[in-house]
Amino acid sequence: MLCPLSLGAEMRRREFIGLLGGAAAWPLGARAQQPAMPTIGFLSSRGKSDSAQVVAIFLQGLSEVGFVEGQNVAIEYRWADGQYDRLSGLAADLVRRRVDVLVATGGDPSVYAAKAATATIPIVFTISDDPVRYGLVSSFSRPDGNLTGMSLFVSALGAKQLDLLHELLPRAGLFALLVNPNFPTSEHQATDVQAAAQARGLKLLVLHASTESELEAAFAALVQQGAGALLIGSDSFFNSRRELIALLAVRHKIPAMQEWREFPAAGGLMSYGSRLSDGYRQIGVYAGRILKGAKPADLPIVQPTTFELVINLKTARVLGLDVPPTLLARADEVIE
Repeated sequence: MLCPLSLGAEMRRREFIGLLGGAAAWPLGARAQQPAMPTIGFLSSRGKSDSAQVVAIFLQGLSEVGFVEGQNVAIEYRWADGQYDRLSGLAADLVRRRVDVLVATGGDPSVYAAKAATATIPIVFTISDDPVRYGLVSSFSRPDGNLTGMSLFVSALGAKQLDLLHELLPRAGLFALLVNPNFPTSEHQATDVQAAAQARGLKLLVLHASTESELEAAFAALVQQGAGALLIGSDSFFNSRRELIALLAVRHKIPAMQEWREFPAAGGLMSYGSRLSDGYRQIGVYAGRILKGAKPADLPIVQPTTFELVINLKTARVLGLDVPPTLLARADEVIE
């Protein structure tokens, strides 16, 4: 039998153990009551391996409005690797996971897949053309619905790109345009560039490719037809194969131009278009603002204000080209 002193000590010991147990359990209970971390679904037509830089810019935009991946926001990434038929399934998977915002980027097909997958989850996109023209939003100032984002307008730059190629090669009468028939706006791209060529008294050869073997066949065809230069249409499959396209262009001695700086950086000759970094930063900012309560309908479609011309002078020398001083003077960047 315990003496009164021992009994008091035993009671204090049990009380102390009970307090310790309660203190240990308290943080778990508190954490269980905290709201779940919001989740962004990141759907891209591109591949993961060639998207590290643009993802970093997207995360920078998110951080500008107070969100850091892994700290107060989770991100579910889905990559199509240029295989557009995979996008609907990837978008549906993100919708099933009940993401709070769905980011659709890397090329227009991801935007259409996201729109088809949900009419309620907010969608933030980058798109190469006019989203009003293709029925994605009602207007630039008031998008309405659940979509907003940035139009990079690269598909509308075909005429300007053709002018730059013609300035480089003033004696060329036949130019080629490469489009992917599986890309939603390829027909409009071809129509617009064809009209620009006719207005300038130039001939345009339109070639199609959606696989690597078709790319090689397209180059063989434009060489056989005697095209002086190649304009590469807007397409995420082409973007993901830019090194192969640059190699084929050099191998066949074909001056080629694409919209993104990534192309001349990979060994291509020229690029002219808006800054890809601006688009990814903007969708990061918009995704963060929506997580804070903004509605897509109240966020106007952003349009680019800066377009850049990049020339790879080393590639020009390999192709045996003398770039006119006037063209070099207008370049925003010259890669030596």
